[in-house]
Amino acid sequence: MKPFLLFLLWGVSLSSAFAQKLKPGFDGDEYREMIQLFHQQVDTAKTDIIPKPIRYERLYRSPESELKNLWELWKRTDGVGVICIRGTVQETPSWLENFYAAMIPATGELKLGNDRVFRYQLAQNPRAMVHVGWTIGLSDLAPTIVEKIQELYKTGTREFLIMGHSQGGALAYLTRAYLADLVNRKEIPQDIRFKTYCSAAPKPGNLYFAYDYEFLTRDGWSYTVLNASDWVPETPFSIQTLSDFNKVNPFESIRPTLKKQPFIARIVLSRIFNRMDRATRIAEKRFRKNLGKMMYSQIKKYKKDLPQPDYEKGNNYMRAGSPIILQPNDAYRQQYPDSSKNIFIHHLLVPYYSLSQTYYPGK
Repeated sequence: MKPFLLFLLWGVSLSSAFAQKLKPGFDGDEYREMIQLFHQQVDTAKTDIIPKPIRYERLYRSPESELKNLWELWKRTDGVGVICIRGTVQETPSWLENFYAAMIPATGELKLGNDRVFRYQLAQNPRAMVHVGWTIGLSDLAPTIVEKIQELYKTGTREFLIMGHSQGGALAYLTRAYLADLVNRKEIPQDIRFKTYCSAAPKPGNLYFAYDYEFLTRDGWSYTVLNASDWVPETPFSIQTLSDFNKVNPFESIRPTLKKQPFIARIVLSRIFNRMDRATRIAEKRFRKNLGKMMYSQIKKYKKDLPQPDYEKGNNYMRAGSPIILQPNDAYRQQYPDSSKNIFIHHLLVPYYSLSQTYYPGK
């Protein structure tokens, strides 16, 4: 064969090897494959409704952290890597991580004890805040995630899916944001592409984190998949105070405006405004105390070297990512009726898997 033809064939095979495999946009088949992978790592009873993944190989399973977090690395037959993050398990420290829901800055550092420090930037906006418990969970998973990405990159993998369900979905948000910062700082290669599926995920941070995350993953590169009957994505509790608004807002000048009103109107309106403002500030303070300081005393039993971080004055939790709403229909409600005896009936993998087949049947 002539040298020119050999060179041409080599070029074609090389371009094929590095051709983009992940595409923007929600893909029902791709999402269900992520559910299949997640189903393999949970410790609950398996079901035949969710089949075993066919074109994926598990390469790595991380150690379990003190708060029971772990993740797995899978590889698709076309070379795409998958970071699959486990959700809540039926053990106390795993639940405590969820309830440790005070907010901390989305950029900062966590002192982990024994001179260990986890430095992170999860948003560009200095007003962005995130859930302290899940940020601690991220700090436990991040070192091995970065290590395995770099290892797989050396073998030719340039594209990764990030997936988690429930608590795993919350951690998937933070993981994606954390990796974006490492790319910006050139601590991991800049030609890596990420696509994220946050399934049944609770809210990871405040409005400014959500803005930042949605801008980062715009044009179809991150989805939050929600069963409209599932209560978990409605958590944590959200309290909006006047300080949660952008700085240019009508409330900034409301007191001078009220002073211009007639006497009686000024007294009545000022009293109403002060009561509303005071009520939200008191509620935020109470939530910060109970979900911060009090929960830390329980977390400390499992993370013995963890100093208590400083909490932000905020509790305005918002969901993030492009939403894919799985709306229950009559057939679904007959199969999965509301039940006070099973509060997770709409949160489990099978309802999500089945509803996704209804609305996004795929190929």
